[in-house]
Amino acid sequence: MLRDRLPGPAPHEHHFTSRLRTPTVTARIGLWLGIFFGISFVTGLLSHFLQNPPFFFTWPTRPVSLYRWTQGLHVVTGTASIPLLGIKLWSVYPKLFARFDLSSARAALVTVVERGSVTVLVGASLFQLLTGLFNTAQFYPWAFFFTTAHYAMAWVAIGALLVHIAIKLPVIRTALGVPVESTVDAATLEVTPATQDPADASLRRGPTRRTVLRGTWIAAGVAVLATAGVTVPLLRKVSVLATRSGQGPLGVPINRSAQAAGVREKATAPSWAVVVSGPNGSRSFTLADLNAMPQSTQSLPIACVEGWSASAVWTGVPVADLVAAVGGSTDADVSFRSFDTGLYGSSVLPARHARSRLTLLATRLNGEVLTLDHGYPARLIAPSRPGVTQTKWVSTMDVL
Repeated sequence: MLRDRLPGPAPHEHHFTSRLRTPTVTARIGLWLGIFFGISFVTGLLSHFLQNPPFFFTWPTRPVSLYRWTQGLHVVTGTASIPLLGIKLWSVYPKLFARFDLSSARAALVTVVERGSVTVLVGASLFQLLTGLFNTAQFYPWAFFFTTAHYAMAWVAIGALLVHIAIKLPVIRTALGVPVESTVDAATLEVTPATQDPADASLRRGPTRRTVLRGTWIAAGVAVLATAGVTVPLLRKVSVLATRSGQGPLGVPINRSAQAAGVREKATAPSWAVVVSGPNGSRSFTLADLNAMPQSTQSLPIACVEGWSASAVWTGVPVADLVAAVGGSTDADVSFRSFDTGLYGSSVLPARHARSRLTLLATRLNGEVLTLDHGYPARLIAPSRPGVTQTKWVSTMDVL
Protein backbone atom coordinates (compact mmCIF):
# COMPACT_ATOMS: atom_id res chain seq x y z
CA MET A 1 0.00 0.00 0.00
CA LEU A 2 1.18 3.53 -0.80
CA ARG A 3 0.44 4.66 2.75
CA ASP A 4 2.76 1.99 4.13
CA ARG A 5 5.60 3.24 1.93
CA LEU A 6 5.28 6.90 2.94
CA PRO A 7 7.26 8.07 5.98
CA GLY A 8 5.26 9.46 8.89
CA PRO A 9 1.48 9.59 9.30
CA ALA A 10 -0.96 9.72 6.39
CA PRO A 11 -1.68 13.24 5.05
CA HIS A 12 -4.36 15.09 6.97
CA GLU A 13 -6.18 18.36 6.42
CA HIS A 14 -4.18 20.14 9.14
CA HIS A 15 -0.94 19.40 7.24
CA PHE A 16 -2.03 21.91 4.59
CA THR A 17 -2.96 24.86 6.78
CA SER A 18 -2.41 28.36 5.42
CA ARG A 19 -3.61 31.74 6.61
CA LEU A 20 -4.67 32.42 3.01
CA ARG A 21 -7.00 29.44 2.88
CA THR A 22 -10.20 30.27 4.72
CA PRO A 23 -13.94 30.11 4.02
CA THR A 24 -14.00 33.92 3.76
CA VAL A 25 -11.78 33.71 0.67
CA THR A 26 -13.37 30.57 -0.74
CA ALA A 27 -16.92 31.92 -0.39
CA ARG A 28 -16.11 35.16 -2.23
CA ILE A 29 -14.45 33.37 -5.12
CA GLY A 30 -17.21 30.77 -5.15
CA LEU A 31 -19.88 33.48 -5.31
CA TRP A 32 -18.54 34.87 -8.59
CA LEU A 33 -17.80 31.43 -9.93
CA GLY A 34 -21.42 30.48 -9.25
CA ILE A 35 -22.65 33.63 -11.01
CA PHE A 36 -20.48 32.94 -14.06
CA PHE A 37 -21.57 29.29 -14.13
CA GLY A 38 -25.20 30.40 -13.95
CA ILE A 39 -24.78 32.83 -16.84
CA SER A 40 -22.96 30.22 -18.91
CA PHE A 41 -25.68 27.66 -18.21
CA VAL A 42 -28.56 29.96 -19.17
CA THR A 43 -26.90 31.30 -22.33
CA GLY A 44 -25.83 27.77 -23.31
CA LEU A 45 -29.40 26.58 -22.82
CA LEU A 46 -30.63 29.36 -25.13
CA SER A 47 -28.13 28.31 -27.80
CA HIS A 48 -29.22 24.68 -27.51
CA PHE A 49 -32.90 25.61 -27.79
CA LEU A 50 -32.19 27.72 -30.86
CA GLN A 51 -30.65 24.71 -32.56
CA ASN A 52 -33.13 22.16 -31.15
CA PRO A 53 -36.25 24.19 -30.33
CA PRO A 54 -38.79 22.62 -27.94
CA PHE A 55 -42.46 23.35 -28.55
CA PHE A 56 -42.60 26.11 -25.91
CA PHE A 57 -39.56 28.07 -27.11
CA THR A 58 -39.73 31.29 -29.15
CA TRP A 59 -36.92 33.65 -30.06
CA PRO A 60 -37.30 37.25 -31.30
CA THR A 61 -35.89 38.62 -34.55
CA ARG A 62 -34.85 41.85 -32.87
CA PRO A 63 -32.43 43.00 -31.74
CA VAL A 64 -30.60 41.40 -34.64
CA SER A 65 -27.48 40.91 -32.51
CA LEU A 66 -29.23 39.20 -29.60
CA TYR A 67 -27.71 35.78 -30.21
CA ARG A 68 -24.35 37.39 -30.93
CA TRP A 69 -24.35 38.84 -27.41
CA THR A 70 -25.78 35.85 -25.56
CA GLN A 71 -23.31 33.43 -27.12
CA GLY A 72 -20.44 35.86 -26.70
CA LEU A 73 -21.40 36.15 -23.04
CA HIS A 74 -21.46 32.35 -22.82
CA VAL A 75 -17.89 32.06 -24.09
CA VAL A 76 -16.56 35.02 -22.08
CA THR A 77 -18.03 33.90 -18.73
CA GLY A 78 -16.88 30.35 -19.39
CA THR A 79 -13.34 31.54 -20.06
CA ALA A 80 -13.35 33.80 -16.99
CA SER A 81 -14.41 30.81 -14.89
CA ILE A 82 -11.16 28.98 -15.62
CA PRO A 83 -8.91 31.09 -13.33
CA LEU A 84 -11.72 31.36 -10.78
CA LEU A 85 -12.07 27.58 -10.63
CA GLY A 86 -8.31 27.15 -10.36
CA ILE A 87 -8.06 29.46 -7.32
CA LYS A 88 -11.22 27.96 -5.81
CA LEU A 89 -9.73 24.46 -6.01
CA TRP A 90 -6.45 25.73 -4.54
CA SER A 91 -8.32 27.19 -1.58
CA VAL A 92 -10.17 23.97 -0.72
CA TYR A 93 -7.95 21.10 -1.84
CA PRO A 94 -6.78 20.34 1.76
CA LYS A 95 -10.38 19.21 2.37
CA LEU A 96 -9.57 16.20 0.19
CA PHE A 97 -7.53 14.88 3.12
CA ALA A 98 -10.17 15.50 5.79
CA ARG A 99 -11.31 12.41 7.68
CA PHE A 100 -14.86 11.14 7.22
CA ASP A 101 -17.18 12.09 10.05
CA LEU A 102 -18.52 8.76 11.29
CA SER A 103 -19.80 10.00 14.64
CA SER A 104 -23.39 9.24 13.59
CA ALA A 105 -25.34 7.84 10.67
CA ARG A 106 -26.58 11.32 9.78
CA ALA A 107 -23.07 12.80 9.86
CA ALA A 108 -21.75 9.98 7.72
CA LEU A 109 -24.58 10.47 5.18
CA VAL A 110 -23.97 14.22 4.98
CA THR A 111 -20.25 13.61 4.48
CA VAL A 112 -20.85 11.08 1.71
CA VAL A 113 -23.32 13.38 -0.09
CA GLU A 114 -20.99 16.34 0.27
CA ARG A 115 -17.93 14.49 -0.99
CA GLY A 116 -19.92 12.92 -3.81
CA SER A 117 -21.41 16.23 -4.98
CA VAL A 118 -17.97 17.89 -4.85
CA THR A 119 -16.41 15.08 -6.88
CA VAL A 120 -19.11 15.30 -9.52
CA LEU A 121 -19.01 19.12 -9.52
CA VAL A 122 -15.25 19.32 -9.97
CA GLY A 123 -15.21 16.66 -12.70
CA ALA A 124 -18.15 18.17 -14.60
CA SER A 125 -16.77 21.71 -14.25
CA LEU A 126 -13.35 20.76 -15.58
CA PHE A 127 -14.99 18.87 -18.46
CA GLN A 128 -17.20 21.83 -19.37
CA LEU A 129 -14.48 24.47 -19.21
CA LEU A 130 -11.80 22.49 -21.02
CA THR A 131 -14.03 21.14 -23.80
CA GLY A 132 -15.61 24.58 -24.20
CA LEU A 133 -12.17 26.14 -24.52
CA PHE A 134 -11.16 23.56 -27.12
CA ASN A 135 -14.40 24.17 -29.01
CA THR A 136 -13.66 27.89 -29.36
CA ALA A 137 -10.42 26.86 -31.07
CA GLN A 138 -12.25 24.16 -33.08
CA PHE A 139 -9.90 21.52 -31.70
CA TYR A 140 -11.59 18.19 -30.95
CA PRO A 141 -9.16 15.55 -29.62
CA TRP A 142 -11.99 13.19 -28.64
CA ALA A 143 -14.39 10.75 -30.25
CA PHE A 144 -17.69 12.02 -28.78
CA PHE A 145 -19.88 14.73 -30.32
CA PHE A 146 -19.06 17.96 -28.49
CA THR A 147 -22.48 19.63 -28.58
CA THR A 148 -24.40 16.66 -27.14
CA ALA A 149 -21.82 15.93 -24.44
CA HIS A 150 -21.44 19.60 -23.47
CA TYR A 151 -25.20 20.04 -23.14
CA ALA A 152 -25.68 16.87 -21.08
CA MET A 153 -22.76 17.63 -18.77
CA ALA A 154 -24.09 21.16 -18.19
CA TRP A 155 -27.09 19.67 -16.38
CA VAL A 156 -24.78 17.46 -14.32
CA ALA A 157 -22.60 20.42 -13.36
CA ILE A 158 -25.48 22.72 -12.44
CA GLY A 159 -27.21 19.97 -10.44
CA ALA A 160 -24.04 19.20 -8.48
CA LEU A 161 -23.51 22.94 -7.93
CA LEU A 162 -26.98 23.35 -6.43
CA VAL A 163 -26.44 20.37 -4.12
CA HIS A 164 -23.07 21.77 -3.04
CA ILE A 165 -24.58 25.21 -2.34
CA ALA A 166 -27.42 23.66 -0.32
CA ILE A 167 -24.98 21.73 1.88
CA LYS A 168 -22.55 24.62 2.33
CA LEU A 169 -25.13 27.43 2.61
CA PRO A 170 -24.64 28.07 6.36
CA VAL A 171 -20.86 28.37 5.87
CA ILE A 172 -21.29 30.53 2.77
CA ARG A 173 -23.67 32.94 4.49
CA THR A 174 -21.43 33.27 7.53
CA ALA A 175 -18.24 33.72 5.48
CA LEU A 176 -19.79 36.37 3.23
CA GLY A 177 -21.14 38.26 6.24
CA VAL A 178 -17.77 38.92 7.89
CA PRO A 179 -14.59 40.72 6.75
CA VAL A 180 -12.26 38.64 4.62
CA GLU A 181 -9.52 39.00 7.26
CA SER A 182 -11.65 37.10 9.76
CA THR A 183 -11.46 33.34 10.12
CA VAL A 184 -14.52 31.09 10.04
CA ASP A 185 -14.57 27.57 11.43
CA ALA A 186 -16.48 25.59 8.79
CA ALA A 187 -17.59 22.99 11.36
CA THR A 188 -18.86 25.26 14.14
CA LEU A 189 -19.38 28.51 12.15
CA GLU A 190 -17.41 30.27 14.87
CA VAL A 191 -15.93 33.56 13.64
CA THR A 192 -12.54 34.76 14.83
CA PRO A 193 -11.89 38.44 14.02
CA ALA A 194 -8.51 39.18 12.50
CA THR A 195 -7.40 41.17 15.57
CA GLN A 196 -7.88 38.04 17.71
CA ASP A 197 -6.46 35.58 15.20
CA PRO A 198 -2.99 34.29 16.19
CA ALA A 199 -2.03 34.63 12.53
CA ASP A 200 -3.09 38.30 12.47
CA ALA A 201 0.50 39.55 12.79
CA SER A 202 1.62 37.42 9.85
CA LEU A 203 -1.24 38.78 7.73
CA ARG A 204 0.69 42.02 7.51
CA ARG A 205 3.69 40.18 6.03
CA GLY A 206 3.65 38.72 2.53
CA PRO A 207 0.46 38.15 0.52
CA THR A 208 -2.82 38.78 2.29
CA ARG A 209 -6.23 37.31 1.69
CA ARG A 210 -7.24 40.50 -0.09
CA THR A 211 -4.20 40.07 -2.33
CA VAL A 212 -5.43 36.59 -3.26
CA LEU A 213 -8.85 37.99 -4.12
CA ARG A 214 -7.43 40.90 -6.11
CA GLY A 215 -5.16 38.55 -8.02
CA THR A 216 -8.14 36.34 -8.78
CA TRP A 217 -10.21 39.25 -10.13
CA ILE A 218 -7.25 40.42 -12.23
CA ALA A 219 -6.79 36.92 -13.68
CA ALA A 220 -10.49 36.70 -14.50
CA GLY A 221 -10.41 40.21 -16.01
CA VAL A 222 -7.45 39.34 -18.20
CA ALA A 223 -9.26 36.19 -19.37
CA VAL A 224 -12.33 38.27 -20.27
CA LEU A 225 -10.25 40.92 -22.05
CA ALA A 226 -8.35 38.24 -23.95
CA THR A 227 -11.55 36.68 -25.32
CA ALA A 228 -14.19 39.44 -25.38
CA GLY A 229 -13.09 40.46 -28.87
CA VAL A 230 -15.11 37.54 -30.25
CA THR A 231 -18.17 39.69 -29.57
CA VAL A 232 -16.94 43.27 -29.03
CA PRO A 233 -15.16 44.50 -32.19
CA LEU A 234 -13.48 47.39 -30.34
CA LEU A 235 -11.58 44.89 -28.18
CA ARG A 236 -10.28 42.68 -30.99
CA LYS A 237 -6.85 44.31 -31.12
CA VAL A 238 -6.22 43.44 -27.46
CA SER A 239 -8.14 40.17 -27.33
CA VAL A 240 -5.24 37.88 -28.10
CA LEU A 241 -7.31 34.73 -27.52
CA ALA A 242 -10.33 35.89 -29.52
CA THR A 243 -10.96 33.36 -32.27
CA ARG A 244 -12.04 34.30 -35.77
CA SER A 245 -11.63 38.03 -35.25
CA GLY A 246 -12.55 39.14 -38.77
CA GLN A 247 -10.30 37.34 -41.24
CA GLY A 248 -11.87 35.52 -44.16
CA PRO A 249 -13.16 36.07 -47.70
CA LEU A 250 -14.93 39.41 -48.05
CA GLY A 251 -14.11 40.18 -44.41
CA VAL A 252 -16.26 37.40 -42.92
CA PRO A 253 -14.71 34.21 -41.48
CA ILE A 254 -15.92 30.74 -42.41
CA ASN A 255 -16.17 27.54 -40.40
CA ARG A 256 -16.89 25.02 -43.12
CA SER A 257 -15.49 25.37 -46.62
CA ALA A 258 -17.10 24.17 -49.82
CA GLN A 259 -14.33 21.63 -50.24
CA ALA A 260 -14.89 20.21 -46.75
CA ALA A 261 -18.62 20.01 -47.44
CA GLY A 262 -18.09 18.36 -50.83
CA VAL A 263 -20.48 20.75 -52.62
CA ARG A 264 -18.23 22.42 -55.16
CA GLU A 265 -19.52 20.57 -58.24
CA LYS A 266 -23.23 20.94 -57.43
CA ALA A 267 -23.00 24.54 -56.21
CA THR A 268 -21.20 25.71 -59.36
CA ALA A 269 -23.32 23.73 -61.85
CA PRO A 270 -24.84 26.01 -64.56
CA SER A 271 -28.17 24.26 -64.01
CA TRP A 272 -28.38 25.26 -60.35
CA ALA A 273 -31.79 26.37 -59.13
CA VAL A 274 -33.38 26.47 -55.69
CA VAL A 275 -36.64 24.50 -55.54
CA VAL A 276 -39.27 26.17 -53.35
CA SER A 277 -42.28 24.02 -52.39
CA GLY A 278 -45.53 25.16 -50.80
CA PRO A 279 -49.33 24.78 -50.88
CA ASN A 280 -49.47 25.88 -54.54
CA GLY A 281 -46.81 23.42 -55.67
CA SER A 282 -43.13 23.84 -56.43
CA ARG A 283 -41.20 26.48 -58.29
CA SER A 284 -37.57 26.59 -59.35
CA PHE A 285 -35.58 29.80 -59.15
CA THR A 286 -32.27 30.09 -60.97
CA LEU A 287 -29.66 32.58 -59.85
CA ALA A 288 -30.78 34.89 -62.65
CA ASP A 289 -34.39 34.57 -61.43
CA LEU A 290 -33.37 35.51 -57.89
CA ASN A 291 -31.35 38.49 -59.09
CA ALA A 292 -34.30 39.68 -61.16
CA MET A 293 -36.63 39.75 -58.14
CA PRO A 294 -36.90 42.78 -55.82
CA GLN A 295 -33.72 42.85 -53.74
CA SER A 296 -33.26 43.71 -50.10
CA THR A 297 -30.03 44.73 -48.39
CA GLN A 298 -29.64 44.20 -44.65
CA SER A 299 -26.80 44.65 -42.17
CA LEU A 300 -26.79 41.48 -40.08
CA PRO A 301 -24.18 39.76 -37.93
CA ILE A 302 -23.27 36.14 -38.36
CA ALA A 303 -22.55 34.56 -34.98
CA CYS A 304 -21.26 31.06 -34.37
CA VAL A 305 -21.52 28.81 -31.35
CA GLU A 306 -17.75 29.05 -30.85
CA GLY A 307 -18.38 32.65 -29.81
CA TRP A 308 -16.95 34.57 -32.76
CA SER A 309 -19.14 36.93 -34.75
CA ALA A 310 -18.83 39.37 -37.63
CA SER A 311 -21.12 42.07 -38.99
CA ALA A 312 -21.78 42.11 -42.71
CA VAL A 313 -24.05 43.58 -45.35
CA TRP A 314 -26.14 40.96 -47.13
CA THR A 315 -28.21 41.34 -50.30
CA GLY A 316 -30.79 38.96 -51.64
CA VAL A 317 -34.47 38.06 -51.86
CA PRO A 318 -36.58 38.21 -48.69
CA VAL A 319 -37.56 34.66 -47.74
CA ALA A 320 -41.10 35.93 -47.19
CA ASP A 321 -41.36 36.74 -50.93
CA LEU A 322 -40.33 33.21 -51.91
CA VAL A 323 -42.81 31.73 -49.41
CA ALA A 324 -45.57 33.92 -50.88
CA ALA A 325 -44.61 32.82 -54.41
CA VAL A 326 -45.73 29.26 -53.59
CA GLY A 327 -48.79 30.26 -51.57
CA GLY A 328 -47.20 29.76 -48.17
CA SER A 329 -48.69 31.18 -44.99
CA THR A 330 -46.91 33.78 -42.89
CA ASP A 331 -47.50 31.46 -39.93
CA ALA A 332 -45.59 28.57 -41.50
CA ASP A 333 -42.09 27.40 -40.65
CA VAL A 334 -39.72 26.89 -43.56
CA SER A 335 -37.26 24.04 -44.00
CA PHE A 336 -33.98 24.68 -45.80
CA ARG A 337 -31.79 21.96 -47.23
CA SER A 338 -28.23 22.31 -48.45
CA PHE A 339 -26.07 20.38 -50.89
CA ASP A 340 -23.99 19.76 -47.77
CA THR A 341 -25.01 16.37 -46.39
CA GLY A 342 -23.24 16.92 -43.06
CA LEU A 343 -24.81 17.32 -39.65
CA TYR A 344 -25.82 20.93 -40.29
CA GLY A 345 -26.89 20.48 -43.89
CA SER A 346 -30.47 21.48 -43.11
CA SER A 347 -32.34 23.78 -40.77
CA VAL A 348 -35.89 24.81 -39.94
CA LEU A 349 -36.60 28.53 -39.88
CA PRO A 350 -39.41 29.46 -37.46
CA ALA A 351 -42.33 31.39 -38.90
CA ARG A 352 -41.42 34.50 -36.88
CA HIS A 353 -38.10 34.67 -38.74
CA ALA A 354 -39.45 33.45 -42.09
CA ARG A 355 -41.91 36.35 -42.36
CA SER A 356 -39.41 38.96 -41.22
CA ARG A 357 -38.24 41.27 -44.01
CA LEU A 358 -34.77 41.02 -42.50
CA THR A 359 -34.45 37.34 -43.42
CA LEU A 360 -32.91 36.78 -46.85
CA LEU A 361 -31.95 34.11 -49.31
CA ALA A 362 -28.73 36.02 -49.87
CA THR A 363 -26.70 36.05 -53.08
CA ARG A 364 -24.29 38.90 -52.27
CA LEU A 365 -22.06 39.75 -49.30
CA ASN A 366 -20.61 43.19 -48.62
CA GLY A 367 -21.51 44.26 -52.14
CA GLU A 368 -19.87 41.29 -53.86
CA VAL A 369 -21.18 38.01 -55.19
CA LEU A 370 -21.02 35.33 -52.50
CA THR A 371 -17.83 33.33 -52.50
CA LEU A 372 -18.21 29.58 -52.76
CA ASP A 373 -17.10 29.15 -49.16
CA HIS A 374 -19.72 31.65 -48.01
CA GLY A 375 -22.54 29.67 -49.64
CA TYR A 376 -22.61 30.56 -53.34
CA PRO A 377 -24.92 30.63 -55.17
CA ALA A 378 -27.43 31.34 -52.36
CA ARG A 379 -27.56 31.00 -48.60
CA LEU A 380 -29.89 31.74 -45.74
CA ILE A 381 -29.17 34.69 -43.47
CA ALA A 382 -31.59 35.59 -40.67
CA PRO A 383 -31.36 37.91 -37.67
CA SER A 384 -30.29 36.63 -34.25
CA ARG A 385 -29.63 33.01 -35.22
CA PRO A 386 -26.67 30.66 -34.64
CA GLY A 387 -24.32 30.38 -37.60
CA VAL A 388 -24.92 26.63 -37.89
CA THR A 389 -28.58 27.34 -38.72
CA GLN A 390 -27.72 29.88 -41.45
CA THR A 391 -27.77 27.22 -44.16
CA LYS A 392 -25.28 27.61 -47.02
CA TRP A 393 -25.48 26.21 -50.58
CA VAL A 394 -29.29 26.07 -50.41
CA SER A 395 -30.85 23.51 -52.73
CA THR A 396 -34.47 23.35 -51.55
CA MET A 397 -36.95 25.32 -49.46
CA ASP A 398 -40.11 23.68 -48.12
CA VAL A 399 -42.94 25.61 -46.53
CA LEU A 400 -44.07 23.34 -43.69
